[in-house]
Amino acid sequence: MSTETTGPRTYLIPLSFLWDGGSLLVATPDASVTGRDLRASGKARVGVGPTRDVVLIEGAVRALGEGELTPEAGDASAGKTRFGPRGLDTVYTYFRITPQRLQAWREADELAGRELMLGGRWTVR
Repeated sequence: MSTETTGPRTYLIPLSFLWDGGSLLVATPDASVTGRDLRASGKARVGVGPTRDVVLIEGAVRALGEGELTPEAGDASAGKTRFGPRGLDTVYTYFRITPQRLQAWREADELAGRELMLGGRWTVR
């Protein structure tokens, strides 16, 4: 995942995620550069999959406030990612990333049809 700030910096940070059918749920330490940048920019670019079969997701980011993460979502995330930050001494923030643009491709011949979502609307059915 990369986070974009108002400056020229962009970072690629490995984070585990839970896909709930409409958004990605990630958790990162509240005081980390990633947490700060996600909160400040409100956007992220996420790369999913191996190089030869990659999906790129650009989305809007929203930090979940205290009490917004349901126990079910926290349990599902911990089960999927095999990591549950709840109860750790380090404070983590959960972020919800809602896709606005989605691209997928494997080979050069697929470049023309790689836009699967644009402006939050599916371009394929």
